[in-house]
Amino acid sequence: MATDSRLPQFRALSPAQRWDVIAKACQLSDEDRALLTQPGALPSSVADGMIENVIGTFELPLGVAGNFQVNGRDVLVPLAVEEPSIIAAASYMAKLAREDGGFQTSSTQPLMRAQVQIVGIQDPYGVRLALYQARARILELANSRDKVLIGLGGGCKDIEVHVFPDSPRGPMVVMHLIVDVRDAMGANTVNTMAESVSPLVEQITGGSVRLRILSNLADLRLARARVRLTPQTLKTAERSGEEIIEGVLDAYTFAAIDPYRAATHNKGIMNGIDPVIVATGNDWRAVEAGAHAYASRHGRYTSLTTWEKDGTGALVGTIELPMPVGLVGGATKTHPLARLALRIMDVKSAQELGEIAAAVGLAQNLGALRALATEGIQRGHMALHARNIALVAGAVGEEVDQVAKRLAAEHDVRTDRALEVLAELRQR
Repeated sequence: MATDSRLPQFRALSPAQRWDVIAKACQLSDEDRALLTQPGALPSSVADGMIENVIGTFELPLGVAGNFQVNGRDVLVPLAVEEPSIIAAASYMAKLAREDGGFQTSSTQPLMRAQVQIVGIQDPYGVRLALYQARARILELANSRDKVLIGLGGGCKDIEVHVFPDSPRGPMVVMHLIVDVRDAMGANTVNTMAESVSPLVEQITGGSVRLRILSNLADLRLARARVRLTPQTLKTAERSGEEIIEGVLDAYTFAAIDPYRAATHNKGIMNGIDPVIVATGNDWRAVEAGAHAYASRHGRYTSLTTWEKDGTGALVGTIELPMPVGLVGGATKTHPLARLALRIMDVKSAQELGEIAAAVGLAQNLGALRALATEGIQRGHMALHARNIALVAGAVGEEVDQVAKRLAAEHDVRTDRALEVLAELRQR
């Protein structure tokens, strides 16, 4: 598979030429090429089995971020996204990062939570201890529902019991099943287990079970990434690396202390993560929900990343967030392009996929902070957005680049200006 994630002059190539580069790097077939280059990668018959009331399919651009080196391995990262500048920014930050060793990642075990809500009780703390006393029976029953998962080393590993003695609906107890879901996202598995143990829970507690559902705050299933960049790596023709580092630290601190800034800061992180999740057929909404809840875990919404200087003056960035992703089940297995995306990445486990996604989120965050601390976010973004505006104005073929370059040079990326430029080109 891929041995070098560097893609020199990749943007200058045509889509067909880009395909040839990726196909060679990842040893892809002509059938893979057809999936990417011809319409109908997702047949209506398959789509009809995925969701309800299907009337068609909806396409997003699928690009590749280059230059990523994760734990010493080069990775080509497919991203499905509609917004310009995301892939360019992530790729450029990855290019800088690889000069100082790339990204280092780690993750916890793939543990998901299923919640079982118990109401109609008078002694919630007594119920808590009764459930813990019956732990072995509860685990045995939960694990009887999925012998395949048990055979793979997964299964329900433990329980937690949370007490809410004074809710508006009276005393309430919530039991969590802690389930190792291996390479699955795990929603169906944990939901099934929660439902299967509910009669036993009612028998043990004398209460009534209401909700039996997974939690998307997957705080036991974390992915982490770290990057270190020296001032020499970060310097530009206009600014020293030390100046850029100080600007990044000021921008990060703003997000760390102010939830209004943190919301946009974290959205930028998810600009990098979500497209990876979408491209691989995973549930980006679950990842989003878990990430933002995790950002509030200390009672105040704050940054998902940290940025600091080490003893040598280098910039060190880290990210840690829930990453409930899978390689088996759902759209990951049914969508042909999701399967192809996983092959391009050459990932062997759900944990590895989550770690790569975290690294992309960290790279995207660095790109945004660096731009905000220097020339501003709009300069690079609008230059790339100019192609979209040219298309909106009706440009075709070579006209798209000609109009886009003119708009970018003028720093005037507007549809009405694009119409004027296009008219001038055609008059010539």
